[in-house]
Amino acid sequence: MKKIILAFTLMLNMNQAGLFAQNIVPLYKNVPNAIKADLTEKTDTAKNGRILTRYVTEPTLTVFLPEKNDDKRAAVIICPGGGYSYLVMNNEGTEVAKALNKQGIAAFVLKYRLPNDLIMENRSIGPLQDAEQAIKTVRERAKEWNIDTAKVGIMGFSAGGHVASTVSTHYKNVVIPNQEKTNLRPDFSILIYPVITFQDSILHKGSKKALIGENASAEKTAEYSNELQVNKDTPPAFLIHCSDDKVVPVANTINYYQSLKNSGVKAEMHIYATGGHGFGLKNAMRTDKWLEQCMAWMTEMKIKTP
Repeated sequence: MKKIILAFTLMLNMNQAGLFAQNIVPLYKNVPNAIKADLTEKTDTAKNGRILTRYVTEPTLTVFLPEKNDDKRAAVIICPGGGYSYLVMNNEGTEVAKALNKQGIAAFVLKYRLPNDLIMENRSIGPLQDAEQAIKTVRERAKEWNIDTAKVGIMGFSAGGHVASTVSTHYKNVVIPNQEKTNLRPDFSILIYPVITFQDSILHKGSKKALIGENASAEKTAEYSNELQVNKDTPPAFLIHCSDDKVVPVANTINYYQSLKNSGVKAEMHIYATGGHGFGLKNAMRTDKWLEQCMAWMTEMKIKTP
C-alpha cells in the first residue's frame, strides 16, 4: 500500500513540476532505404550539458502531449540540429517540446537517421524519409493524440532546419511507402538558425558533405538548396537567426524568407544582432524570448488559439 501511495505521489509531483506525458514511437516496422550494419546508436553528454546522439538506425518520435483539453490542438515535429553528424536531443529537442506543451501544443521530437553510407542505400534521402514518415505518423494518429490534421507543422534547428525546409519544399517527392496517400506537406514551418542552402558562398560545409558530398554535382547541390525550391504552395514559415552566426551564415534565413515572399507565401523573420549559433530556446544576448514571438505568429496565423 505504501508503494502505491508513493508512486501516486511521485506522479502528482511530476505533473506539478510541469513534466508532460511522453512515449517513444518507432517510425517504421521496416526501415526503408536501410542496410544492415554493425553500428550501434550512441548517446553522450557533452561538457556544456548537451545530449548528443549519433549513429541512429531506428528512427523514432518522442511524443510530448500537454494536459488534455476539449479542442483539437496544433502539433509541431521538432528536428534537432547537429550538422547531420549528431542530434542535440535536449536543448534543440526535449526542452523545446516541453515549452510547446506549456502553450497547449503537442510536440514530437524526431530522432532521424543521419546520413551514412554504412546504413543507407541512398544517404541523401534518409532524413527526408524520416521527416515525411513523422508527418504521416502524426496525421494518421491524430485522433489518438487529439490533433488537428490541418495544423501539423515542422520545426528545425541548424541542420534540423535543413531537414524541416527540405520536407517543406520536397514533400511531393514521396520517398516512403504511402499507400494511404496521407498528406505529407507540413502546414507550417519554424526554422531556427537553419541550414537552407548548399550554394558555395553561404553553405554550412559539414552539412553538405554529410548529406550529398562536398563534390556533389551542380544539379544535386541546387536540389538541396531549398531557397531554390520554394513555390506558392510552400508552407508559411517563422524564421529566427543572428547576424553574428559564424556557423551558419544569416543569409541562409534571409534568402529563404525572400524566396517565400517572392512566391507569395506568408513568412515572418527575426534577425538578432547578436546571439551566435546553437542557443536553443534562449538567446543569452536577449532579454526577450523568440518562442513568445513564435507563439504570437502562430496565433496570428490561426494555428494556435489565444
